[in-house]
Amino acid sequence: MAKIDEIKAELTKLRKEIRRHNKLYYEKDAPEIEDFEYDALMRRLKAIEAEFPELITKTSPTQTVGGKATREAGVLIAHDVPMLSLQDVFSKEEVLSFVKSMRETLDNPEFVVEEKIDGLSLALRYENGILTHAITRGDGVREGEDVTANALVIKDIPHKIKTPLPYFEVRGEVYMEREAFLKVNERQELLGLKPFANPRNSAAGTLRSLDSRVAKERNLSMFVFNLQTARGREFLTHTEAYDFMRENGLKIIHNYKVCKTEEEVWDAIDAIGKSRGELSYDIDGAVVKLNSFRHREFLGATSKFPRWAVAYKYPPEEKETVLRNIELSVGRTGRITPTAVFDPVSLCGTKVERATLHNQDFINELDIRLGDTILVYKSGEIIPKIKAVVKEKRPQDSEAYIMPNICPVCGGKAERMENAADLKCANPNCPSKAENRILHFLSRDAMDIKGFGVALVRELIEGGYIKNISDIYDLYKKRDELVEKGILGKEKNTDKLLAAIEDSKQNDPRRLLTGLGIDGIGSAAARDLIAHFGSVDSIIAAKDEELLEVPDLGEVSVKNIRAFFANNETIKLIEKLKAVGVKMNSDNIAVKNILQGKIFVLTGTLSTLSRKEAASLIEENGGKVTGSVSKKTDYVLAGEDAGSKLAKAESLGVSVISEEEFLKMLS
Repeated sequence: MAKIDEIKAELTKLRKEIRRHNKLYYEKDAPEIEDFEYDALMRRLKAIEAEFPELITKTSPTQTVGGKATREAGVLIAHDVPMLSLQDVFSKEEVLSFVKSMRETLDNPEFVVEEKIDGLSLALRYENGILTHAITRGDGVREGEDVTANALVIKDIPHKIKTPLPYFEVRGEVYMEREAFLKVNERQELLGLKPFANPRNSAAGTLRSLDSRVAKERNLSMFVFNLQTARGREFLTHTEAYDFMRENGLKIIHNYKVCKTEEEVWDAIDAIGKSRGELSYDIDGAVVKLNSFRHREFLGATSKFPRWAVAYKYPPEEKETVLRNIELSVGRTGRITPTAVFDPVSLCGTKVERATLHNQDFINELDIRLGDTILVYKSGEIIPKIKAVVKEKRPQDSEAYIMPNICPVCGGKAERMENAADLKCANPNCPSKAENRILHFLSRDAMDIKGFGVALVRELIEGGYIKNISDIYDLYKKRDELVEKGILGKEKNTDKLLAAIEDSKQNDPRRLLTGLGIDGIGSAAARDLIAHFGSVDSIIAAKDEELLEVPDLGEVSVKNIRAFFANNETIKLIEKLKAVGVKMNSDNIAVKNILQGKIFVLTGTLSTLSRKEAASLIEENGGKVTGSVSKKTDYVLAGEDAGSKLAKAESLGVSVISEEEFLKMLS
């Protein structure tokens, strides 16, 4: 990890230096170095990016010429044929109703039932047999993003087809097999980058990456599932088009079945459902579509869905297993969480052996006991959950499970909180509380001191270097000892981490308030409190009725704030933080939620602000930043090279503002 941190630091330094020389050369006509020196800097930058393509950014000098991107995913291309969604159905009755209505409307219709791959839709255009464009779904109707460079390195996409039709466009799904997904996340963790949540997210991010080497290394796959349009040959059915695609090297959905009756269709759907656990990739349903293109043309489509197909969504996969243990863990507030440990089962393609039991009330409601056979599923096919107990399989000598009233970490007393279901450790000096409080204080939403992790914090606590939050700011006193023992790394890394700790003293006090870990007070509530009162001391001195004037702050939160600051240990902590210079007062007390309740989406490159800085300004002034444009969006803040988000905003009538207009709004 230390090597990766050094690589990232060198990249940052190189890019900054090269940008400065670019500005001197292109804009000021005043170069400071010779061409060969500049070329040496660029060669080093390219060498690092070649070895670590995941670290390439769209603003890197290797991706720009005179300040403009040479290529990035996001160039828009008009669709020849809309890439519509499918109408979802969730029951056997709905499927049979669809098939029956088709049979009543059409002459002897045939149906094709096939897997619905969980990935990202992509259209491939072949002109005279040569692949010319690969286009994402985009808005589904007007245009999508050009990702041809990345599509060319996907092994399942032929660069040319054997039969050179004048024009041939197909639609498929780009996905990532589970084994490839695990390797990608291992690489992400090695580089200190955030792992992807699931294979679909990984495939989507990879397809839109800035460098095709990333797409190649991540081993994307693709199934083709539809003929969009063709010139030079007429196709009568979907299966005839499939035969042509297979002959021309395109990888089609492999396990499809042609059906004629309601029973045949449902049996095919059921067979696909039973095979889900054996597949090397994720599916999120089964598709039922008409085989005849003439029938499809006759039925047409709505503005959202074709009328000739539906997508059946399987209910969550459930499996029985045996509960072997209930483990207890303690969070930063002292909350004790029970976790079920059971015999491993495979759900949605991954091994599952643990699931949260939440609290004693949840355990009582399901009457969960050690040794029980339990029914486990994945919520949203991601989070493992326990659905029920199979009581007819319960051991005869089983006993009701009661969480003990002692802390599993420190052995102190555990109490059930008033009007709550949670059991909490009452010992203020519980080691687990200290560890989790410190980790929360250091986290991105709080003081954002980078370089710390669970293992390091644990080592510092066990070594007696830190006992609480304020001790972090005394670590510089042990600098030589820390270097000698290598606890924070070598000298360079130790100094870097100590500098980050020092810099954090100047954070806006909303970060400090978030980091203190008051029950129910997250980053949004902390921001509102600082915006309203201007300082931590004013919050401590505020009366209940004054606290209730803060937007969205209720009586429970006020009670938690009051109890937190009534504790003598808290006041000592605040005084210690003041003494070491941690900022307690806001620079802009006059700001009173100018953007309260407004939802922003950021797109493109801003001239004076980074995207992170703009997002912070929005949140500090009461607004919210989201990643996608919808009817609920109030403003799209657009910079240079704005992509599909700008187009979607215009189509929905959402206000689009420039950086200058945004800054005027704040002032």
